[in-house]
Amino acid sequence: MALEWQTGKVIDIQDASPSTKRFWIQVPDTENFDFQPGQFVTLDLPIHEQKNKRWRSYSIASAPDGTNVIELVIVLLEGGAGTTYLFNHISVGSELTLRGPQGKFTLPAEIDKDLYLICTGTGIAPFRSMANYIHAHKITHKDIHLIFGCRTLTDCLYREELKALAATENNFFYHPAMSREAEVGEGMYKGYVHQVYENLLKDEKKPAKFYLCGWKNMIDEAKLRIVNLGYDRKDIHLELYG
Repeated sequence: MALEWQTGKVIDIQDASPSTKRFWIQVPDTENFDFQPGQFVTLDLPIHEQKNKRWRSYSIASAPDGTNVIELVIVLLEGGAGTTYLFNHISVGSELTLRGPQGKFTLPAEIDKDLYLICTGTGIAPFRSMANYIHAHKITHKDIHLIFGCRTLTDCLYREELKALAATENNFFYHPAMSREAEVGEGMYKGYVHQVYENLLKDEKKPAKFYLCGWKNMIDEAKLRIVNLGYDRKDIHLELYG
C-alpha cells in the first residue's frame, strides 16, 4: 500500500555549515510521526512537471521522540534543482509536501555484533538518529564505531553532540576524519574514513556489521575494502546518496 502524501510545516531552519542547513518539519496531521532510525522521507518539490523528477528523499536526522517534528540535514548541491529550491525558497512557516517514513536501512533487532557506521557528509543523518535512539532507550549493544568523513572542521556536522554522546554512552566511539585539514585535534583523524576502520580492525577480525551511507565512490571503495578484510557482503548494508 502506497504511503499518502502529507503536509509538513517548516518550524525552524539553522545553518549547520557554510553549505548545509538543518530543517525542522512539523507534520500537523499526526501527533506522533513514528519511524525507525535510519528511515527517510520523500519531498515533492515544485521543480518539474513530471512527478518523479520532483521527488527528493532525505534521511531523517532526528531520533523518534514521540512528537510530530522531524529534522532533516541537507547540503546545497551545485546545480541541484531540489536543494537550490529548498535553500532559496523555503523559510520558517513554509509548507512542504512529504511522504514517509520509508526504507529498510535500520538497526538490527538485536545488536549482537559490533557495528561500524561509516559515512560522509550528510550521510551522517541516519547514524545520528540511530545513536541517539540507542542512547535514549538504553538499548544493549556491542561496540559501535561511528566513522564520519568530511573535508574540514567546519563541515563536521553534529561534532560536539556526538563527542558528548561518546563520553556518556558505553561502547560508543566517534571517529571524525577530515581530508583537507592540515592539522587535526585529539580524537580526530587526518585523511579518509577507510583508514579509520581498517586501523580498528587490523589486529582482530571480530564479528561485525557495516552500515555505509554517503556518496557512491566512498561506498564502492568501502565495500571492496571490507570484503578484503575477510567479511562477507551480507555483513554490509548501504544507503546511497546522490
